[in-house]
Amino acid sequence: MSKLVVIAYDDQFKAEEVRTKLRKLQQDHLIDLEEALVAVKDDQDEVTLLQMYKPAAELEVRKGFWNTLVGAVVMNPVLGMASDARGGAIRGALAGAGVDEQFLKDLAATFKNGSSVLFVLARQASPEKLLTALQGTGGKLLETTLSHQDEAKLQAALKAAPAGS
Repeated sequence: MSKLVVIAYDDQFKAEEVRTKLRKLQQDHLIDLEEALVAVKDDQDEVTLLQMYKPAAELEVRKGFWNTLVGAVVMNPVLGMASDARGGAIRGALAGAGVDEQFLKDLAATFKNGSSVLFVLARQASPEKLLTALQGTGGKLLETTLSHQDEAKLQAALKAAPAGS
């Protein structure tokens, strides 16, 4: 089962920096990332998605999920009021993937101008390896499929001083 971890940063460049650290761990075969997507909201309220390179066929399968998730975050106030078929379909698709409406509300409230969000979908990742990579990066843990104990450790690591300092 893949693990979804979502971390929001007040800095629009921080999520990309952290993703680079995770990709280095992947190159060293310490974690197996299925996807690591960065969403950046600049000072003009424009949202940019930065995905890892994937073969076209594999990318198309994931692209729909990520576009739906990030689109729901950007459009969350609209979705909250939408009772039409489109709003229901989006909520249904996300609920089917294990993403609840409270998560979307929390993420939308955190995703302000000048911020970034890191979405990590990992096939194989020991909590210890993720903790080490994420230690001291700041950010707010918003959603994860880790156990509650591992989630608490991860949130503590995000707030901790960087390793070696």
